[in-house]
Amino acid sequence: MRMHLLADPVRYQRMTTSELRESFLIDSLHQPGSIQLAYVDLDRAVVGMASPGEQPLTLQTDEALKATYFTERRELGVLNIGGAGSLSVGDTTYETENLDCLYIGRGNPHISFASKDNSSPALFYLLSYPAHTSYPTAIVRKTDANPMELGSTETCNRRTVYKYIFLDGAPSCQLVMGVTHLQPGSAWNTMPAHTHMRRSEIYMYFNLAPEARVFHLMGPGDETRHLVMENHDVVVSPGWSIHAGVGTEAYSFCWGMGGENQDYSDMDPVSVERML
Repeated sequence: MRMHLLADPVRYQRMTTSELRESFLIDSLHQPGSIQLAYVDLDRAVVGMASPGEQPLTLQTDEALKATYFTERRELGVLNIGGAGSLSVGDTTYETENLDCLYIGRGNPHISFASKDNSSPALFYLLSYPAHTSYPTAIVRKTDANPMELGSTETCNRRTVYKYIFLDGAPSCQLVMGVTHLQPGSAWNTMPAHTHMRRSEIYMYFNLAPEARVFHLMGPGDETRHLVMENHDVVVSPGWSIHAGVGTEAYSFCWGMGGENQDYSDMDPVSVERML
């Protein structure tokens, strides 16, 4: 498990591009035939990807967690962004298609991942936060994920937001998780930008062609920087930072949050006129 220590807003002002990438960007999580994990000191999040091939993969704990199994003190959201696959939690197996999501509550020692067809393998994105109580494991299909249309063609940000794990969806201790899909011809996400000190946020960009990129905006609204993101790259956004971006083509991203509350609308807007 890789360790990521985030910079504070004072150090942020003096960081080079490579230092910003080292602190806030997590890449190379998609490694076929393995589970790759990264621990982030901010809100003690763990992000990762499980890419099963011919053989299932079992989620193990890590020495960094000081736990006898991964979800001993954690909850976990799992989003399938690949082909059909299955997740086994204890004695129960959940079949998943592309963009189905599974919430796994605290206290489940045995979790494994499998692909249905090795020629079109599943790819599971993992997002985990500490949990102080246990909620039932629950699957949320894409068709049941509460879609919401936002933006417009005129402002190049027409998008559909799917909410999976949230107050009115699959219940959790503190994890909030969903997906946003940009419509063809649109490129801007999460605009106008915002911050929320009550929660950190993590974006994972996907459905990007190999040559495409997303320019992710970060930092305080009056002192922004950008990170150039590729397919399956992950960026961590602390409460003092905006999190927005523009792509060279339409794309998707999984957004996840952990922190003080689960109110999706809890945002402190940063108007475009104020951004520098």
